[in-house]
Amino acid sequence: MRRAMCLVLLMALAACGGGSIPPAAEQQTLVDRATLTAQEMLGQGDPGVRQDTQGSLRRSRAVMICPRVLKAGFILGAQGGSCVLTARDGAGSWSSPAFYSFGSGSLGLQIGLQDAQLMFFILTDKGLNAVLDNQVKLGGDISIALVTVGGGMGGATTTAAGADVVAYAKTRGLYAGITLDGAVMSPYHEGNQAYYGRAVAVRDIVLSMTAYNQGADPLRAVLMQYGASQAVVPPSAQPYAAPAQGSVPGAAPYGQAAPPAYSAPVTGGGITRETLH
Repeated sequence: MRRAMCLVLLMALAACGGGSIPPAAEQQTLVDRATLTAQEMLGQGDPGVRQDTQGSLRRSRAVMICPRVLKAGFILGAQGGSCVLTARDGAGSWSSPAFYSFGSGSLGLQIGLQDAQLMFFILTDKGLNAVLDNQVKLGGDISIALVTVGGGMGGATTTAAGADVVAYAKTRGLYAGITLDGAVMSPYHEGNQAYYGRAVAVRDIVLSMTAYNQGADPLRAVLMQYGASQAVVPPSAQPYAAPAQGSVPGAAPYGQAAPPAYSAPVTGGGITRETLH
């Protein structure tokens, strides 16, 4: 029974990020979950964790958030999930998200199930370009430092020295930990097309910022809130790339108020796990 359950999960993980174009609502749910993960990683829990993650955010060129990565194993193991990538321009404004799939496999003595939240802080241009260039292998194409939240944060700064990417992970389940070396990140073009209503390249979303969806405003607000520094230009002075065809009607420029895409704003309670069930 246990083996059969793991095999079913492995098949489900293999299907993550593929197939036909998903409904736009499915991608919005992923963005909402990513917003909640960012709120928890950056603004809740142990003060030392908050200080570390906020410091990493302030130094980041971009951030990738995977709200739920599942890992299952019975001799053969696999982990996978869906993620969003957003990058920051020189004025401190964050882009709308591009969608990615995340996954890896392993062979060896292992058994168990695990559920993890991951937040990747991309610190270098090399790291960002590698992620943007179709597919990237962690620990191979770019260097990565992993910090397990709740697993001791004292060495986080030292461990991250020289790394292209620093990843923070919150895990629960039967596995003792999580391994990211060898994992692959790939753009989910079907998800991008569903969310923006047209085919759009990842670079156009996160660097040129020519695609926009107001449903991601809460996520950008969280990143602006915790990643702000004295060098950030006030919102009124931030540049804005006009939304392209296929963006959400009524979208407002970055730094200006936009009508919420749903009834629960980030401030005053924000998104909760209950609203996403």
